Amino acid sequence: MDIAVVDDEKAIREHICALIEEQKPGSSIEAYATGDELLASGKRFDIVFLDIQMDGMNGIEAARNLRERQEDTVLIFITGIKEYVFDALDLYAFHYLLKPVDEGKFEEVLEKAEREAKKKKERKCLFIRTRNLTLDQFDILYIESRAKKLEIHTAGADKAIEIYAAMDELEGQLGEEFYRCHRAYIVNMAHITEYDNEIITLTNGDRVYLTKKKYGEFVKAYMWFLQNGGVSSV
Repeated sequence: MDIAVVDDEKAIREHICALIEEQKPGSSIEAYATGDELLASGKRFDIVFLDIQMDGMNGIEAARNLRERQEDTVLIFITGIKEYVFDALDLYAFHYLLKPVDEGKFEEVLEKAEREAKKKKERKCLFIRTRNLTLDQFDILYIESRAKKLEIHTAGADKAIEIYAAMDELEGQLGEEFYRCHRAYIVNMAHITEYDNEIITLTNGDRVYLTKKKYGEFVKAYMWFLQNGGVSSV
C-alpha cells in the first residue's frame, strides 16, 4: 500500500507515519511538508493523509490538483477546524480527522481506507453490448428508465448515455453498491449526499425518487454499505 502524509508540522507528520507503520507494517510511506512537494513528486498513492491548513498551497487546493491526476486516490483530510470539512466533501474526501488525532479513530479510518483502496484497484466495469461500450461502475451516478430506453447518468458528463435495455437486466449486472430505489431508478450509493423517505440526492445535485415502502430496506442497505468501507459524500 502506497501512502502519503502531508502536513507542515513535523511532529504531526512523524506521528501519523508512526501510526501507519504500527498498523500496516511494510507499507510504503512518503512524508511531505507541503502540497507543492506532494504534487512535484509525481508519484501515485493509494491513500493520502492531507493537512488542510498549510503554508503556500493549502490542502484543499492540493487535493483539487491531485484529483485531476489521480482520480482514484483515497483522500483523508486532517484539520483542526471542523468548518473546513464541508470544503473537503466537495472533493469526495473519504474521511477527515480532527487534530489532535485520536489513535483509536485513526486505526478505524485507516482500516476502512485500505479496504476502499483495494476496491478501487479492483473496480468493476459494466459492458453495454448494444453500444460496445465499457463503463467504470464507480463513475455511474444513477440509471433512469424512460419508456423503452435507459439513461445512464455518469460523473463529469453533461448528457446521459441512452441505451435500449431492460432495467432488471442491468440491475443484475451491477455491484452491491447499487440499489434499486424505485421502479425507474437505480442509484450508486457511493454518490449519495442526502436522502429522506421520498428523495435521494446525488453528488451532481440530481434528485431521484425513493419508493416510500422501500425506505427501511434502503437505509439498511446504505448503512451496510458505509460500514463495510463504502465511500460516501456525507
